[in-house]
Amino acid sequence: MRSHYCGDLRVEQVDEEVTLVGWVHRRRDHGGVIFLDVRDREGVIQVVFDPDRETSFALADSVRNEYVIEINGLVRHRPEGTINPDMGTGEVEVLGKELKILNKSETPPFQLDDHQQVSEEVRLKNRFMDLRRPEMQQKMRLRAQVSSYIRNYLDSNGFLDIETPILTRATPEGARDYVVPSRTHEGSFFALPQSPQLFKQLLMVSGFDRYYQIAKCFRDEDLRADRQPEFTQIDIEMSFMNQQEIMAITENMITGLFKEKIGVELGEFPHMTYAEAMSKYGSDKPDLRNPMQLVDVADLMANIEFKVFAGPANDAASRVAALKVPGGASLTRKNIDEYTKFVSIYGARGLAWIKVNELAKGVEGLQSPIVKFLGEDVAMQIMERLEVKDGDIVFFGADKTNVVNEALGALRNKVGVDLDMLTCEWAPLWVVDWPMFEQTSDGGITAIHHPFTSPSCTPAELEADPLAAQSDAYDMVLNGCELGGGSIRIHENEMQRSVFRCLGISDEEAEEKFGFLLNGLKYGAPPHGGLAFGLDRLIMLMSGTESIREVIAFPKTQTAACPLTNAPGEVSNEQLKELSIKLREKIKI
Repeated sequence: MRSHYCGDLRVEQVDEEVTLVGWVHRRRDHGGVIFLDVRDREGVIQVVFDPDRETSFALADSVRNEYVIEINGLVRHRPEGTINPDMGTGEVEVLGKELKILNKSETPPFQLDDHQQVSEEVRLKNRFMDLRRPEMQQKMRLRAQVSSYIRNYLDSNGFLDIETPILTRATPEGARDYVVPSRTHEGSFFALPQSPQLFKQLLMVSGFDRYYQIAKCFRDEDLRADRQPEFTQIDIEMSFMNQQEIMAITENMITGLFKEKIGVELGEFPHMTYAEAMSKYGSDKPDLRNPMQLVDVADLMANIEFKVFAGPANDAASRVAALKVPGGASLTRKNIDEYTKFVSIYGARGLAWIKVNELAKGVEGLQSPIVKFLGEDVAMQIMERLEVKDGDIVFFGADKTNVVNEALGALRNKVGVDLDMLTCEWAPLWVVDWPMFEQTSDGGITAIHHPFTSPSCTPAELEADPLAAQSDAYDMVLNGCELGGGSIRIHENEMQRSVFRCLGISDEEAEEKFGFLLNGLKYGAPPHGGLAFGLDRLIMLMSGTESIREVIAFPKTQTAACPLTNAPGEVSNEQLKELSIKLREKIKI
């Protein structure tokens, strides 16, 4: 039906007759001449209808926004003074000769060029309209281009695209599974995969050497701006490669992707240990655009009488840390109260602070309700350690280590943005040398990455002191966002059983849940490792948006619902009966 896309027309097509199809983006009547801005996936072109062509002019006069039309016309230069440098087609227009209305449209639920005033709920309910917006079209195009680049890169490096099952069995990977009842196996359930982890390891056992897949994954967990119940993962696995080689091949993929698709030179990625990241930034995914760092001051607080600080300072499971904010003394009490409320989200019971008004005056130049509890010597030692200057403010955290890290780490990020302290646009890094396990609140232990990550020790050493073990794991971080995480995997049967035992999984339970993996590891499994990137999160960063819902064609809301289709929905009693399922009656209040 078309000879050209609307957005592709340039001065090279001047004097050519073209046939265009698309949607009416905007209609304007200027003194008897009708202008239609016609839009397709490539962009917008201005079409002019003169009254000397009565039939087509009358039709042009009758169309409204979002009508679907076909136009035959002549490409010509725009008149002098009307060139629009903000449009790719801004130097040309089409003189409309013939017009056909292919379909009418009711009044749209919102204007496609004024979406800022529209709630997300309305946009998602009418997602088919929302996706017509040029901004959304660009994001979906970028997503397709990124997927294509990644496939081409991995194909050219010897990787094979292999699909793994969607219906599988539940495995412990840190979140709840979505379960699917089986009709043919009464009382049994499949689980949707949280990742293709075990299958890709078995593909390495099978000798495929280099695997990848752009895979759908599912996690039934609480949602945030960068989380969805179903998401897309760039899954990569390779055999006979060490950690450095795996990191190099994936780093090269990401740096090439950013350069080619959005013109950004990321450069090489610095390496930072997990311990350093937590100590300096309170986060395992630090945003290095922000120059502020946390500083431990527990040793200075250990002998003071103020128990708020002295208690955590003398507790091995706690931390006392300070965050210096250069120029932060300008913050008002209202600002500080807002930050105090903010850190409470992360479990902090308060936010102590000291403003540095005039350091030369000693404690007399410090403004704070806590200075009198610290004493002059301790207060000035803290100021010296933090290398404060007049006009700075210092925030303190004193609590269990995880609370201090989460609260001050989040505060560091927020203050850095609020006070415009970011020093660059892009800051990538690798976080390496992760602990194998961490302790849970009930005294148990859990794998920080997953239970198939290889520890950097022997099975005997692992079982003797699990919390001391490190793992061969690595995360790629960009601007405080985890792009991807990976590890060298366990390829020996006995080591895998040792990890399971550390997690409280008996040999019998391991055989029942993971027998297929343990069986595979018995038959010459090669050393292997890999990495998985979140495609949605990657596109979110590249497109400069703040939510992955903006880069997924049909996303769920923060309550894991789909306003477009009203999913999830009820099923009939007949379907439930076939699945041998009976629902509990809802409790009436």
